[in-house]
Amino acid sequence: MKKDRLPPGQRLREDFPVLHYGDIPPFNEKTWDFTVKGLVKKPLKFSYKDLLSLPAIELTADFHCVTGWSKFDLRWKGILFKTLASMAEPLKEAKFVIIIAEQGYTTNLPIDIALGSDVFFAYEYNGKPLSPEHGFPLRLIVPKKYAYKSAKWVRGIEFIKEDKKGFWETRGYSNSADPWKEERFS
Repeated sequence: MKKDRLPPGQRLREDFPVLHYGDIPPFNEKTWDFTVKGLVKKPLKFSYKDLLSLPAIELTADFHCVTGWSKFDLRWKGILFKTLASMAEPLKEAKFVIIIAEQGYTTNLPIDIALGSDVFFAYEYNGKPLSPEHGFPLRLIVPKKYAYKSAKWVRGIEFIKEDKKGFWETRGYSNSADPWKEERFS
């Protein structure tokens, strides 16, 4: 294990623990949709089938949970955030994004972080569709942040002008969530 890959205060896990707030939501492909809205020139709405037809990437990334564990080399497949952003054409005043998930869950990111080359919406893990416990049908992956920024069961993106804290951020968790700085709580 390379120590430079493990953030301070973290311990390495071989398994992939399941943590989330609330119940696992049901999925109905006929009614499920994904929207991109807010400060954009072109609001978007996708069915699950349409979303899967977009250009995909495969990425291997480490995963860091705010509760103190990390897992190395998770293999994901999905759609880059910046692919969806380029289709929607955010307005210049859009400086932040809210990621909207099932059951009222949200998380927030500055737009410059969201547009990073490693931020994407995953629908596969280790060559198989995500399990419901890990966010099927779609979850955000933000490898450089604690995992509460990697929302499960994502349904959309809203581009906004001013920062708006998400579900865990309003409950005292760090808004910046940098595991290398141990930014766990506000």
